[in-house]
Amino acid sequence: MMELPLFHLYGEPPDPRAFNFVHAETIPSRCSLHDWRICVHRHTNLLQILLIERGGGEVQYETSMVAFDAPAIIVVPPTMAHGFRFQSSTCGWVVSFTEDVARTFGDVSGETIARLKRLTMDPVVSVAENDMARLSDLCARLSEERLLSREGFHIAMNSYLALIAIEIRRLAMGRDPVPTHVNDAVIERLLDLIEGHFRSRRLLNFYAAKLAMTSDGLNKHVKRITGVTAGQLIRQRVVTEAKRQLAFSDQPINEIAYDLAYADPSHFVRSFRKETGVTPRTFRANAGRST
Repeated sequence: MMELPLFHLYGEPPDPRAFNFVHAETIPSRCSLHDWRICVHRHTNLLQILLIERGGGEVQYETSMVAFDAPAIIVVPPTMAHGFRFQSSTCGWVVSFTEDVARTFGDVSGETIARLKRLTMDPVVSVAENDMARLSDLCARLSEERLLSREGFHIAMNSYLALIAIEIRRLAMGRDPVPTHVNDAVIERLLDLIEGHFRSRRLLNFYAAKLAMTSDGLNKHVKRITGVTAGQLIRQRVVTEAKRQLAFSDQPINEIAYDLAYADPSHFVRSFRKETGVTPRTFRANAGRST
């Protein structure tokens, strides 16, 4: 197995400085060049929306595999490991954008982006034909603005992207009317802190201090909103990273343990087994058979 590739758009070098970036292309335009298979990879700072108009396939997100059939929507947030196996009959769109573009939505709270990210808990969303037709038309118009680059095209592209994101948000709200942490500033800030510090900071008091809260107060708030404790969120992020490194790299297990700041490999093995029910070695073997 190779290290998990990091791209800007698939096959292109990463661009961590990408800003105010919006892009739309048809699924066949890139996937047909790769025999309809997009190998597992990540993007540093792009959120992607895939519209599956016809066809289907399988999506791998992190170490899970889910089948999908048109018409459907798939949302991939920044840094998530993902890959696709498409049927050769698949048609649709891939819209990619940096999160800073969301400021143009007039959505100061970031609720639209938060709602899109929540879709990744169950990433394939089946939609009605008429909803897909409306979304596909918006994607075509966004792509036309990008290709023609007429006066004011940046504004037009961002406007079409806002309409696409809001349409999908409405569909998501219809599917799941009770949000878990949409528009909750504490949860969103905690998740940002965990993403930046999970390798070296496991103790809850570190995160509570950053949020100007007590550890008990933070745990109660997170449990009330999400159904799990803040400590569980931290452990889940560590386990996700461990799974990535086990599934997508040849890095020795003891090195993964030290990379994730465990005191020793045996502690890593015990913790991983407690969270997943299997040892790191067994998980790696099973992942090797499925990827």
